[in-house]
Amino acid sequence: MASLHYKYAAMNSGKSTQLIQAHFNYVERGMHPLALIPAIDDRAGEGIISARVGLTLQAIPFQSDVDLYDFVVSYPSAIDVVIVDEAQFLTKAQVYQLAYIVDQLKIPVIAYGLKTDFRCELFEGAYHLLCLADKLEELKTVCWCGNKAHFNARVDSEGHVLRDGEQVEIGGNERYISLCRKHFLSGQSSAD
Repeated sequence: MASLHYKYAAMNSGKSTQLIQAHFNYVERGMHPLALIPAIDDRAGEGIISARVGLTLQAIPFQSDVDLYDFVVSYPSAIDVVIVDEAQFLTKAQVYQLAYIVDQLKIPVIAYGLKTDFRCELFEGAYHLLCLADKLEELKTVCWCGNKAHFNARVDSEGHVLRDGEQVEIGGNERYISLCRKHFLSGQSSAD
């Protein structure tokens, strides 16, 4: 039975690594996964899913106005699973479209993404995935202190935790760090 999965975590938890491994597992079994990534995230290049451990995967980039259900229906070849990276950037409509892919087309969907932004507010896509997903899984990562990290802190060039700004600012380790609640709330980005 097809399900909508949402695998979420703070940055640097291995979401993209796990996504690439899942994609590989489907291919290895002779199946046809469809990898998608919001076009807004082009850090590694257009349509590239990149993991910090050095793995990459070519994916299809899509804009926020694309109807993902229609895209899957009109896709020119078989699809056994839809895998979405950076799912926090999905719109409400797109999350519902993923649910329709599962319910009407009987194609499983696995979405990977952040839950909250650097202000500890839910992303639109994350909110609706948390509401609609059949299965939720939190992937784990650690703070610099060794405790579980589940907060994404935006930092400036000197490592100061920022509290204001636009919700979406694409960046990697140079811009974001994962912190436990204690260090997120205190704004302590390192032991120094």
